Amino acid sequence: MNRKILHITLFIGLIVLVLLLPLLPFFRVDLTSEKRFSISDQSRQLMRELDRPIQVTIYSGGEVDANFARLNKATRELLEELNIYATQRIAYQFVNPSESTSEEERNKTYFSLEQRGLRSMSVASRDANGQVTQSVVFPWAEVAIGKDTLAVCLLQPDGQRNGENGINRAIENLEFQFTDAIRILNKKKIEKIAFLEGHDELSEELVYDVSEAFSRYFQIDRGVIGLDATILDDYKAIVIAKPKKPFSESDKYIIDQYIMNGGRVLWLIDGVQIQESDLTQRGIAPMLPLDVNLQDQLFRYGVRITSTLVQDAQCAYIPMNIAKPGETPVFEPLPWFYTPLLLPSPISTITKNLMQVKADFASVLDFTSDENKVQKDLLLITSNATHVSQAPATIDLSQLLENSKQDGYFFTKYLPIAASLQGVFPSNFPSRGRMVPAGVVNEKPHRDESVPTRMIVVADGDIIRNEVENSAQGIHIIPAGYDRASHMTFGNKDFLLNALLYLTDDQDWLSLRNRTFKMHLLNKTAVNTNRHFWQWSNILLPLALLAVFGVIHFMIRRRRFEKG
Repeated sequence: MNRKILHITLFIGLIVLVLLLPLLPFFRVDLTSEKRFSISDQSRQLMRELDRPIQVTIYSGGEVDANFARLNKATRELLEELNIYATQRIAYQFVNPSESTSEEERNKTYFSLEQRGLRSMSVASRDANGQVTQSVVFPWAEVAIGKDTLAVCLLQPDGQRNGENGINRAIENLEFQFTDAIRILNKKKIEKIAFLEGHDELSEELVYDVSEAFSRYFQIDRGVIGLDATILDDYKAIVIAKPKKPFSESDKYIIDQYIMNGGRVLWLIDGVQIQESDLTQRGIAPMLPLDVNLQDQLFRYGVRITSTLVQDAQCAYIPMNIAKPGETPVFEPLPWFYTPLLLPSPISTITKNLMQVKADFASVLDFTSDENKVQKDLLLITSNATHVSQAPATIDLSQLLENSKQDGYFFTKYLPIAASLQGVFPSNFPSRGRMVPAGVVNEKPHRDESVPTRMIVVADGDIIRNEVENSAQGIHIIPAGYDRASHMTFGNKDFLLNALLYLTDDQDWLSLRNRTFKMHLLNKTAVNTNRHFWQWSNILLPLALLAVFGVIHFMIRRRRFEKG
């Protein structure tokens, strides 16, 4: 009787436990050391704020090699993880653009994707017999909320990494890429940034490529400052791109008070001025200091752009005529030391895993004594073989190659070209030291110290510049950072986009790019050499273990029956 009551009690208790399970707090445990299957707190909060369902289409489906299969698997796992925390359903599907049996239909599909900006990649894969096959893949996804759609690049083409490392980097970036697109589509208010004009800055067409990347996130305005001290208050950040004319004191004051009230600035300032037309036509040009009347202000904030010019052995190449005068021109690619390929910091969230950044006639940054409450972090530096010239001086191309061959010419290394500054900045117009410039109308109280804010200073204005070609078909924009000699596009646009997102990022979304997954790769040589051994081991070993356990179980049962 007691046993029957116990069974009934246990049964009722089990039913109550099952009914109470849905009421228990939801939790998941990620036992991996890298928290590979966990999303960030920012992503979870974003998923809880969704008010509309999301449709995701991934175009890397179909028969793909092992690396892309790993990327697809990681994409599926991430979307399922996001779906767990989402208040609205995230539906996703994998599509194979190459599945059409008709070549005409397949080409139409390819063309349609290319028209939407989803560029294809040619992937070479090698089978066990060493035979190489080429296949076309589209490492892209489209995220749609309502009628709005954004493309997400799952794998950035990068010649500096092999397939496995590139795929691993792509997997590390998946959470940022997808949540970034969802954040943009889910925004209720579009924030604004401004390119300042009035000091002979780069024109709109010369920054078109980077501006287009910025427009994915912000409304972009351009204009002069004027005399209203509050004119910049509506802008999340401002960009000062390669000014050539001095800033007035009123302009400097308005920028200063914008910073004091939490404004963010991306400074792209040259330290020297060079007539490039003289250099290309005559092979000689003067190098003069460029003073746009910002040195005192930047010095006050903690940094100085020196009147120097960097030459670097790690540089881009340009075709140069090596034939003697009067002979048929013979062009040969020669190193152009004034176009250094800058090294990105592997630590900063802005530059981690970024390609090299191409600069032109860059100067060196110098940091002032750290009396301020400002954190300074290097972003871009030169290589370990750098030469620095002090302006004023003369650039003579006829002597450049000869000088570069001398031992010890590139004797300096790792010079700072770009840096981020974060903290509390002192005003360049302290109320006890300098008066408000005449004519400036300031309806807000003057501030002698900023609220915590950020800025980025780059000692080269050409990093943001793209080339423009005119043809019969119209204007053609050459991407920022594109190198004609190598046909490579360096990391200029990604660097500047990351820099702007860092400046405007109050929730530290860029920190998601710091995630690192350790690759546990097989030894391919050993696998290929012992392939048959491991194949037979996987087949026979489980059968052998099953036979051993069967014999042991049979012997135990026989002994038990013999004793019985």
